[in-house]
Amino acid sequence: MAKDCAPDCSERKDLAYDVIVAGGGAAGVGAALAASRRGHVLLVETESTVGGDLLTGMPIYGAWNSLGEQCVGGVLNDLMAECRQQPDGFIGPVCDWRTVYGLCLSPAALHLAILRLLHACGAHVMLKSTLTRVGAKDGHVGDVEVASHDGLHRIQCASVVDATGSGRVTELAGGQVEGPGSQETPQPMSLLFRMSGVSFGEFLRFVKENPAEFLLAENPVYGVTPPEAAQRVHDGGLPYAALSAGGALLGGAIAGGRVQPCTAFFITPTSRQRREVCINATRISSTTLLDARGTSCVLLDLAEQVHQSVAFLRASVPGFSGACLSSVAHRMGVRETKRIRGDESLTESHVLNAVKSSEGIAKGAHHVDIHGSGTKQIRKPVHGGGTYDIPFGSLVPTGLRNVIAAGRCISSDRSANGSLRLMGTCMATGQAAGTMASLLAESRAKNRDIRDLSVTRVREVLRQDGAILDGIR
Repeated sequence: MAKDCAPDCSERKDLAYDVIVAGGGAAGVGAALAASRRGHVLLVETESTVGGDLLTGMPIYGAWNSLGEQCVGGVLNDLMAECRQQPDGFIGPVCDWRTVYGLCLSPAALHLAILRLLHACGAHVMLKSTLTRVGAKDGHVGDVEVASHDGLHRIQCASVVDATGSGRVTELAGGQVEGPGSQETPQPMSLLFRMSGVSFGEFLRFVKENPAEFLLAENPVYGVTPPEAAQRVHDGGLPYAALSAGGALLGGAIAGGRVQPCTAFFITPTSRQRREVCINATRISSTTLLDARGTSCVLLDLAEQVHQSVAFLRASVPGFSGACLSSVAHRMGVRETKRIRGDESLTESHVLNAVKSSEGIAKGAHHVDIHGSGTKQIRKPVHGGGTYDIPFGSLVPTGLRNVIAAGRCISSDRSANGSLRLMGTCMATGQAAGTMASLLAESRAKNRDIRDLSVTRVREVLRQDGAILDGIR
């Protein structure tokens, strides 16, 4: 029987938890589910539900390497098992024969899976709530203040997972964070959308017959030419391809002002029965994206781009003439904000050279992916199509003792962050952070410090819980 998953509202001002997880995206979901296996957990989320970008229909990248080996397990395996219970809920890992595998799931099935697993494990959830203060002394957080629709709530805790995506908890606790450099423009925001009624067969024939219109065969590990890659996409039977701005079709539409400048229309399947795809094509880049006021008009501008994109697809791309808009993402996609400064920092060299670590607590596999303005994008594959290890210290904010970071905001340079920010890797670091936080809370030591945990013990528990830490390239 599931545990009671709702906190007693009458006692909210005196709540106490073993672990508080701030942020309910892929990293926060992974952290909350992992921590709940060993302690009493509160998940605090600013939106009206949990899941973040997992609910948009975008594939879960970073969970399989370019060789087709699964490198994220544990919590993700539990979610996949739930999705399989829903008709048309599970498509599986699909290769684009460009450089990457993506795990394709029905966003509705995934949303339900997240909620059911949180209910089953007994995690408490506070929605439409924001951390406004962190009570820290000598690097130790003893309580947080949460603002919700019914007021301010002081909540005690033994440890905190910062899954905010921006290092917000770390910053409030007195830790250091950093964002793009003064000469760097934050990566663009996007608004994903879905279309149903797509003729998969017609679109796939177009891919096969027009490989120059698509991004294909970029990763040398595939050892194929673009025409051969296009044939393999076609033979896979699923519309998983990137219509390139370098091709005549999309390039001409951009030049003619019919659609916004972008690298590609990244098209991925979300439902066989509805013949539905997710499309990642919109983008707005600005130096003010990290400023609250700077983002105020972005959503409306992105909505116009969605309108243009749908019209272009229906009018010009084979397979889309009878398709219709079926969903617009409930949130803007954010690629880059702030990162913590941790005891160890992941670097581009670490990622690209597939470096392994005896202190690895999660794996990453996605190529370094940094989007710029217009059609600009940097893509650098991991050597040999393999994986790199994410070390324990990159989740530990310098100067703090019981705060653990997870997801996009872990300690890294900008290039490495362009790989580890993807949802599969975020879920893996979330599971690691949740496990670390619950083990720290279990210790009951008066002056808890995450650095006193045995990394060997953390890795042992992660393996027991199904995480993948070794055994693959």
